[in-house]
Amino acid sequence: MSVRVLALVGSLRAGSHNRQLAEAAVKLAPEGSEVVVYEGLAEIPFYNEDIDVEGTVPAAAARLREAVSGADALLLFTPEYNGTIPAVLKNAIDWLSRPFGAAPLGDKSVAVIGTAYGQYGGVWAQDEARKALGIAGGKVIEDIKLSIPGSVTRFAEIHPADDSEVVEQLTEVIVRLNSHAATPAAA
Repeated sequence: MSVRVLALVGSLRAGSHNRQLAEAAVKLAPEGSEVVVYEGLAEIPFYNEDIDVEGTVPAAAARLREAVSGADALLLFTPEYNGTIPAVLKNAIDWLSRPFGAAPLGDKSVAVIGTAYGQYGGVWAQDEARKALGIAGGKVIEDIKLSIPGSVTRFAEIHPADDSEVVEQLTEVIVRLNSHAATPAAA
């Protein structure tokens, strides 16, 4: 079975270290799986029930829902903004939590990782993202964690894909997420 992992990156900055981590994940996907970085989170309007009406859902939100529906698992890469999750990632989670009872996020295997400048690597943002994803219906894999501190200095002159420690840890994350996604839900 081939496993398709959709990566959502919570930083829109071109030189984002979390985007670089996602790019590394694409390269590290083991045989029989693929990691695809989703493009377009910046185009999705803020969630509003008034515009989330069947037949008139904004195209950018509909594309996100379709991409998530076609994935076996999600891997979120989040920086930490003011001690919490970036708005663009929270907005994506909100769109993916609807429509009630038929949300694309429903029962999808999800892991949250990332890097941040601080000494804890963005653990608060990751915890907040896991909480929101779980409430939204995702099957959050709580024991898959990777928080890389000091991103600004650690990745100042090296891409995460060239950091052997990061490569080892990120590979383990992908392999474990693939395993969860490939395991059928208990009946």
